[in-house]
Amino acid sequence: MIKHTKTLKVRVRDKHKALLNSMARNVNFVWNYVNELSHRSIKERGVFLSAYDIHPYTKGAGKELELHSQTLQCIAGEYVTRRKQFKKARLNWRKSGG
Repeated sequence: MIKHTKTLKVRVRDKHKALLNSMARNVNFVWNYVNELSHRSIKERGVFLSAYDIHPYTKGAGKELELHSQTLQCIAGEYVTRRKQFKKARLNWRKSGG
């Protein structure tokens, strides 16, 4: 059975721009924090952290960053997946707003 994917283009209204930019900055902040945490763990202990190991370090940050806890877990999971995919101890930093 063939699955078809349809891509929709949706214009984001200007009133949502500030909120989306804020969320993007917060997601990039978490990515960079996890990147630094993972790199320090590898450097100091020689241990690669899994998404499960990263979770206690990001626990409770969702309220301050206005992100859901599942979002933080997904960021950590995505980070671990990409680190394994590219076989690197440290990935590139993510930046927002240029």
